[in-house]
Amino acid sequence: MVSRAWCRPLCAGAPRCLPGWGSAAFSSRSPSSSTSDEILKEKRAQIMSRGLPKQKPIEGVKQVLAFASGKGGVGKSTTAVNIALALAAHDSTKAVGLLDADIYGPSIPKMMNLKGYPELSPKNLMRPLKNYGIACMSMGFLIEESAPVVWRGLMVMSAVEKLLRQVDWGQLDYLVIDMPPGTGDVHLSVSQNIPVTGAVIVSTPQDIALLDARKGAEMFRKVHVPVLGLVQNMSVFQCPKCKHETHIFGANGVRDLAKTLGLDVLGDVPLHLHIRETCDAGQPIVVSQPQSDMAKAYLRIANEIVKRLPPTPA
Repeated sequence: MVSRAWCRPLCAGAPRCLPGWGSAAFSSRSPSSSTSDEILKEKRAQIMSRGLPKQKPIEGVKQVLAFASGKGGVGKSTTAVNIALALAAHDSTKAVGLLDADIYGPSIPKMMNLKGYPELSPKNLMRPLKNYGIACMSMGFLIEESAPVVWRGLMVMSAVEKLLRQVDWGQLDYLVIDMPPGTGDVHLSVSQNIPVTGAVIVSTPQDIALLDARKGAEMFRKVHVPVLGLVQNMSVFQCPKCKHETHIFGANGVRDLAKTLGLDVLGDVPLHLHIRETCDAGQPIVVSQPQSDMAKAYLRIANEIVKRLPPTPA
């Protein structure tokens, strides 16, 4: 049975809840009950103020970029990987890292063609695995490829903090974080523990995906993380034979959402077989086909992201 004390934070401010647990059920109180409620609220506020983690930058990392989607299956990880590579290609003097924060379904090891366990530094910190010049860390390096992660929220948050704090990232100009779908524990843990320079929301133009993309953008606003803009992924499919273009997931849905939210569209990425094939093969298109139109789309988006970043301290 769920205790009433546990339920109250979920019910606060909600017009409806389980019978007897909503705010309306507690509106008729005696003066003594009201006083007790005020004392409880004050104590809860004190506990929360002590319990919330203080943001602390990751040593050696200048700027952190969070890639999120809200909805799974919209190509967020593919976008995060190719944008990390595009940031490095945009300016060869910049060091880029890639953190796979999807604890339940890590994709970075396969997409970046990396396997093995991280080595430990003399300070007992994990050293990221590297490929294509990108320093990578993922839960996928620490478990067997076919092993499921069956953890509750607190364990997931603890794992994310270890991936953030117990890794020797060295000196990075950009750390790209591939966030999991949704707006849950991992998003809160990352945004509350480290200063995130900006978030990028990835979505297809499909209405169902846009519903969750909007939630993702609003979540980052609530935790005071600037949203740099939206990426319209799988925007159009061009037939390889007749070159006819089809908007399989709809046309310009992300652009319409961006207008509603007052945000920028950072760019469009087409639905193309080579994007999928190259990531599945561990050779993302930005490095394997750098002159292709698809790679150039990612490079343009990376350029738009850099334009919107605040200057870093000298």
